[in-house]
Amino acid sequence: MGKPVKRFVAKGVPGGWRIWNKLAQRWWGEFYEKQPDELLEELNGLRRPDVLAELHRRLKKDKR
Repeated sequence: MGKPVKRFVAKGVPGGWRIWNKLAQRWWGEFYEKQPDELLEELNGLRRPDVLAELHRRLKKDKR
């Protein structure tokens, strides 16, 4: 069978990280300063909206 294909992957961009949706071929979410490992696990796993919102809020870059 093999390894399950991950739909969302983190890509390093100048100054931080972005999440790439491989199925839709576009960026998901915003720019992150730290690698969003927990968020990726949730996106590729259960996709619980309340958990996704909390992780996104915790990780997103402060807009100054």
